Amino acid sequence: MLRTLFSLRLVVLHLLVIGVLVAFTLLGRWQLAVFEESGRPAAAADPAPVAVESLSRVGQRLTSDLAGRQVVAEGVYDAAGQLLVADRRPDVEAVGGRAASGAGFWLLTPLRLDDGSTLAVVRGWVGTPQDPAVAVPAESVKVTGRLRPPDQSDAVQRSGALPEGQVATVSTAQLINLWDGPLHDGFLIAATQEPPLTATPVAVPPPTQGAALTWRNLAYAAQWWIFALFAVFMWWHFVRDAVRTARTPRVSLTNPESTPEPDPESDSHPEPVSR
Repeated sequence: MLRTLFSLRLVVLHLLVIGVLVAFTLLGRWQLAVFEESGRPAAAADPAPVAVESLSRVGQRLTSDLAGRQVVAEGVYDAAGQLLVADRRPDVEAVGGRAASGAGFWLLTPLRLDDGSTLAVVRGWVGTPQDPAVAVPAESVKVTGRLRPPDQSDAVQRSGALPEGQVATVSTAQLINLWDGPLHDGFLIAATQEPPLTATPVAVPPPTQGAALTWRNLAYAAQWWIFALFAVFMWWHFVRDAVRTARTPRVSLTNPESTPEPDPESDSHPEPVSR
């Protein structure tokens, strides 16, 4: 059997099958990667900043298509209404609340716009309430940043009552009861400001759009792996036939009546010939 398995013809077959298996496996993995990549969010259109009043209006909810849009807001901060959003990191997508206990604070300051309405602005992040950046500019400011929808009430795991002047989330429903005047829904995360920001800016990603999974590529991946299994089946089929052929007793063509040579590996024993 070993002589048959390692004959030149079968060695070439073994090497060919190994090459086919490696190639088909890699092709299937490539198609699977394409399938996985197709489901990841893609970058959406990111228009230039526009006046906040053109997108956000008092009494109207901030829709999902406006979240992440760049806007410009001009007005004067109300220092008396400033709040600290507790247990937050300088990243809007980082987990807050109990999971970020002691991580720092967002500076949430009401910005009085020229039309008399109020826009909540996250001016940046500070490590402690004693940071000098907590001080609110007294002059008129021009803020450029991205709109964000209000935090949901269950957005963070609360760790109990907070000191006065601190909140756990940026909630429009809560701010209405704390600040005077008409209030825009959601809030603005400042990226730049005139005069310049003194606190660490809070990172916020540009808008993205969902992508549909390309199930066709998943089918292609399965197809390549099925081909690989079929190649293994055909290899086994050819090897089995070669082994069986090698074990078949040979009959002389010049003397058909001659007794075939017995298979040395056969367990059968010929019966004695009676005289």
